[in-house]
Amino acid sequence: MNKLQNLKYYPWLVVGLLWGVGMLNYLDRQMLSTMQPFMKEDIAELNTATNFGRLMAVFLWIYAFMSPVSGIIGDRVNRKWLIVGSLFVWSGVTLVMGFAKTFNQLYILRALMGISEAFYIPTALALIADYHRANTRSLAVGVHSTGIYIGQALGGFGATVAAAYSWQTTFHSFGLIGIIYSIVLIIFLKDRRINASKNIAEKRNVLKVLGMLFGNVAFWVILFFFAVPSMPGWVTKNWLPTLFANTLGLPMEEAGPFATITLAMTSFAGTLIGGRISDKWIQSNLRGRIYISAIGMALTIPALFLLGFGDTMFTVFAGALCFGFGFGFYDANNMPILCQFVSSRYRATAYGLMNFVGVTAGAFITNIFGKSIDTGNMSRDFILLIGVVAIAIILQLTVLKPKTANMEDQSQ
Repeated sequence: MNKLQNLKYYPWLVVGLLWGVGMLNYLDRQMLSTMQPFMKEDIAELNTATNFGRLMAVFLWIYAFMSPVSGIIGDRVNRKWLIVGSLFVWSGVTLVMGFAKTFNQLYILRALMGISEAFYIPTALALIADYHRANTRSLAVGVHSTGIYIGQALGGFGATVAAAYSWQTTFHSFGLIGIIYSIVLIIFLKDRRINASKNIAEKRNVLKVLGMLFGNVAFWVILFFFAVPSMPGWVTKNWLPTLFANTLGLPMEEAGPFATITLAMTSFAGTLIGGRISDKWIQSNLRGRIYISAIGMALTIPALFLLGFGDTMFTVFAGALCFGFGFGFYDANNMPILCQFVSSRYRATAYGLMNFVGVTAGAFITNIFGKSIDTGNMSRDFILLIGVVAIAIILQLTVLKPKTANMEDQSQ
């Protein structure tokens, strides 16, 4: 490692650098959800929620199918350059979206964004896990997640910027910011591969790695637990601005920031509190992270009820607060829990597979909710999600029994 990496605070500098990337990752994807009223004036196909749902879902489908590929690559190449390349490409795509004239052009660009953004999260979380051990891992992941939440919140201002200037200017501006930030990463971000040269032949055998992961019963449970909460998670992120606008009678340029800031700030608090408690609890109980994660998911159950049936400012706002805080608990502990069952050599691959099942579930449910809004069945579908979340919590608590706080590299 070079002098910069030898600095005591460098692991937290890595988190800080990736915080900015995580913010841009979600800002660039999320701001589209608030800009439909402005974009439909120029692109007629966006006048229906079904078509807008298609535009949101194509990102998720492509992102999902690319996630396992990105994870496999993230365990085999320099993680710094994979992160830099991912940021540069999706920022370029964001910039070009401002030049789109047709729905088909937006559809293709949204798909390209799904490909490029898929390479970021598995690689970034694996890099953070390399730099942070059991006593700081959940907090480090939680701090990184706050960047994602800030990105979601700022994404809500897409409508505000579009109202003040234009939706084209919005895409151009944020795309350019990401391109410039990629230069900052080139200078300061460094990879840290633990035992990079060890068992290289094994690492190249993708089928052997996948067999090792899928032969682990705990990994199947983690996959399921990651997939199920992803459904209400993606629905809430993508459709909460619309829900606020329709339920509260607000214009989208007000509903967008209100919805995304509410969700982001509560998730921000939840991930920091949940991460800190988990890092303390695991030192006395190896299931501490699992308990915090389950508590977080339990909080989303009343939230889904309030969001599904709420028709007042208080009920919808309370639902968003409860969901955001609970999801923060859950979000801060996904990678740290995975680290208790999977070696550091395979964590990007494993998280890529988790992203695949999670985002596939999110794409499926996002498409359904687009149609539900058009037919007036959104409240019913929110309630249907409660049952599957409850099943996931029970399964997690009964099956996941870690034997270590950190599964280190070892012969498989």
